[in-house]
Amino acid sequence: MNNCKAIEISENIYWVGAVDWSMRNFHGYETGRGTTYNAYLILDEKITLIDTAKIDFKDELIARISSVIDPVQIEVIISSHVEPDHSGALKEIAELAPNAEIFTTNPNGIKGLTARYGKLNYKAVNAGDKISIGKRTLQFVPTPMLHWPDSMVTYCPEEKILFSNDAFGEHLATSLRFDDENDLATIFFEAKKYYANILMPFGKQAQTALKALGNLEMRMIATGHGVIWRKNIDKIVDCYKKWSAGEVEERAVIVFDSMWHSTEILAQTITEAFAKRKISAAYYDIKKNALSDIMTDIFTSKYLAVGSPTINNQMMPTIAGFLCYLKGLRPVNHKGFAFGSYGWGGQSIGYVEDELKLAGIEIILEKIRVANVPTAQQLNEITEKILALDL
Repeated sequence: MNNCKAIEISENIYWVGAVDWSMRNFHGYETGRGTTYNAYLILDEKITLIDTAKIDFKDELIARISSVIDPVQIEVIISSHVEPDHSGALKEIAELAPNAEIFTTNPNGIKGLTARYGKLNYKAVNAGDKISIGKRTLQFVPTPMLHWPDSMVTYCPEEKILFSNDAFGEHLATSLRFDDENDLATIFFEAKKYYANILMPFGKQAQTALKALGNLEMRMIATGHGVIWRKNIDKIVDCYKKWSAGEVEERAVIVFDSMWHSTEILAQTITEAFAKRKISAAYYDIKKNALSDIMTDIFTSKYLAVGSPTINNQMMPTIAGFLCYLKGLRPVNHKGFAFGSYGWGGQSIGYVEDELKLAGIEIILEKIRVANVPTAQQLNEITEKILALDL
């Protein structure tokens, strides 16, 4: 990767990160469009590097830095987040730039980096701390639990650039660095998917961070993953305000697994019943759809119906895995119910309902249990129950 070149995003400020075209899974979150590991080099009196990259991409990172300066010249390294997709090459960069000071949050950044990379030349920063790197100033805003305890963003007031790390990002591999150079529908979908599958549990922390950043003038948001925002800053910030507030739409998502089509027939009937109420409904066979895509749809949909047949006195393992994933993300302001078919026991439907409750879903309809193959009368009764719901 020695032919990799830095890309200037503003005068004497370069993107020096790496593009991971092949990544398809990030901690169980399916990333069908890959990702980027964004790092930024600022040429000033003190040459500064903001973040590194996943260790697998250290050669690409170093090649891009070396296309602009000798890495030994780096005097300041900002580590926004301990997670190895951002800090993975930190030790290698520190070895190439032995005089560099590494700025990270106090105390969690210090603890996390030391645990991973040993003792390096760390400098702890707190909320409101600033450093001068010459013509430019860098000020630090900790954003704890967005989405790790050590997370922070860095703002350069002279450039009006926010180096936002995980905030406002998306898993998207692209050779074009800016939002306006890429398809906006794709970018906003991936940004929503990123929030839904990573940041959803931290809505309150996101709102706190938005307030802290509210008075900053931004002409560019340089993210840790995906594109750099320069034309649609207000739009992505507005999205984060809505998402962090838990705003949901009059929309339903139906998720199910089925063995011999009976639960599938129930899912179809429920989908059509919502449609009769003029409520848009999406229908997901768990075997044929990625959890992260389903969760992106659930994220802003008010209603959720989950169905499973009974196998070995339990719900289907696919649905159990989905419900575990759902509980971890802790959606808010959602309503729903459980449904399913069975041969003799029928325990699965009750278990699904229990898990929905544990996920914070308000149950609005008694669980739907149908033995064997649903009859036309049973399907009509299900439809009437949904039509009669006081939503």
